[in-house]
Amino acid sequence: MSQKTYKPESSSKDIVLFDGVCNLCNHAVNFIIDHDPSQRFIFASLQSNTGRKLLEARQLDSQYLDSLVLIRGEKLYLKSTAALQIARYLSGLWSASYIFILVPSFIRDFFYDIVARFRYRIFGQSNQCRVPTPELKARFLA
Repeated sequence: MSQKTYKPESSSKDIVLFDGVCNLCNHAVNFIIDHDPSQRFIFASLQSNTGRKLLEARQLDSQYLDSLVLIRGEKLYLKSTAALQIARYLSGLWSASYIFILVPSFIRDFFYDIVARFRYRIFGQSNQCRVPTPELKARFLA
């Protein structure tokens, strides 16, 4: 199956944009895939043409790389809110972490920003964006 080109009007899936060269972000994508049996989420790196176009269509700087981004229909979620919105639909007890949505976003995002600021230093970075296996290609936007 070939990679899909994103067409806003045809996608009913939630789109997760991630930093494709960040090892932590790549592990997070693997985690989401492993805990998403309904295949609700599809993915694109923030560095990809599709990722940049999706950001620009929502008036975000196409160079924005400091946050996980979740696009659900017309709604856009960033930082800790994006992470919790994703966790809400994961299998197992992970969905219970959605309770943290009750914590004000400025507090959640304070901690999110600390991890984001040091993610390359702590978790490392790749020289290239993630290349999905043939089985997973359908879950990644071109």
